[in-house]
Amino acid sequence: MKVLFVCLGNICRSPLAEAIFNQKVLDTGHSQDISADSCGTANYHIGQVPDHRTIEVAHRNNVQIDHLGRQLSGDNFRNYDYIIVMDKSNLYDTLALKPENSKAEVRLMRDFDPEPGDGEVPDPYYGGEDGFQQVFNILDRSIDAFLKRNMTSPA
Repeated sequence: MKVLFVCLGNICRSPLAEAIFNQKVLDTGHSQDISADSCGTANYHIGQVPDHRTIEVAHRNNVQIDHLGRQLSGDNFRNYDYIIVMDKSNLYDTLALKPENSKAEVRLMRDFDPEPGDGEVPDPYYGGEDGFQQVFNILDRSIDAFLKRNMTSPA
């Protein structure tokens, strides 16, 4: 299974989701079968490392993060099984790029969140450190639920 996480600039939410996801997959011993990457709908930060606050919150939560920003492309819809976006604006932008014969299932990250919310992972970029931890917590529990749903084999 290949998963692509998408946000606007690919320096806050989506690289953090990628790092959390890959850490969880590694911890469960499934890294040969399951992988993730991330990208942004915009081209603002291509080739850049994640925001320093993203890196700090990942490290504070014992998650390794290693990513350079890139932009979503039409090929991604053929190369990934799931494209998981962080908010509705990026959902619309992603769906607008989706080819007709795409194999990728496009979903909102919070579709998997076991806690109620407004359906979006908030963008922490213009806020403080606490916003990055809040995003980490949302992603952590949503990714747990996604993996539980998609790694459970039928009885």
